[in-house]
Amino acid sequence: MKILVSACLLGENCKYNGGNNKNEKVLALAKEHTLIPVCPECFAGLTIPRVPSEIKDGKVFSKDGKDLTEEFNDGAEKALYVAEESGCQIAILKERSPSCGFGIIYDGSFTGKTVAGNGIAAQLLYDNGITILGESKADKIGDYI
Repeated sequence: MKILVSACLLGENCKYNGGNNKNEKVLALAKEHTLIPVCPECFAGLTIPRVPSEIKDGKVFSKDGKDLTEEFNDGAEKALYVAEESGCQIAILKERSPSCGFGIIYDGSFTGKTVAGNGIAAQLLYDNGITILGESKADKIGDYI
């Protein structure tokens, strides 16, 4: 099966701070599945590193106050395109991210607090029929296939 995966979970240094969120449970899935990496924020042309962003009132703002909603929407559309072209019906995405978080995201205060909600790309993927899992559920993927 082809699985769309946040590139940072595969060890790609595409996080806002230039690092990654390498996750061995996610990487282990490559033994039985084809992992298709995406980074909606990179797809949007945002730099690495970049000022961190969070969602507030349905819009994406960087910590320095810049409205990046348009860029995040563009990156989400490109991630959806990759998912559709690759035939991915399931995605494992970075939890709490303004792009990839699903169910819980940071609240927009840049204090580490979370709220119920979805990242821009996660929501678009979900709206188009793709099952979304956070990395903490990577070992439960068999329940969704």
